[in-house]
Amino acid sequence: MRIITAIFFVSVAVAIFVSLQYTAKATTQPSIQSSPYLIERVKNNDWMLIDVRSPEEFAEGHIPGAVNMPYDAIDDYINELEGNKEKPIIVYCRSGRRAKLAMKVLEALEFSEVMHLEGDMLGWSAAGLPVDRM
Repeated sequence: MRIITAIFFVSVAVAIFVSLQYTAKATTQPSIQSSPYLIERVKNNDWMLIDVRSPEEFAEGHIPGAVNMPYDAIDDYINELEGNKEKPIIVYCRSGRRAKLAMKVLEALEFSEVMHLEGDMLGWSAAGLPVDRM
């Protein structure tokens, strides 16, 4: 009976430990909500907004003030980004996958505050917020 009780408690302890690890990892990439406030902060040069979609997608419509830096070539833009290492950088794409890949690169290069735009371009458009076209 003692062995069964010990196995039970060890199993519970392992389950709690694993769940705490996943909870901690869920908060490692901060995000920001879509709002007109974002455009103001970008316009005032407080934040940098990076659209990591393709140039074609960017031309079809992007958030005002965003800079296009395709995720698969983000390394090519590092020199341009160096002056913004201490500035909050908000990254978005169409639905989130490419933004998260670009965020990992920027975080590895020790940019101080890299955030993800919740909902990405799909969420921005669905909220009826302004879109610039080229």
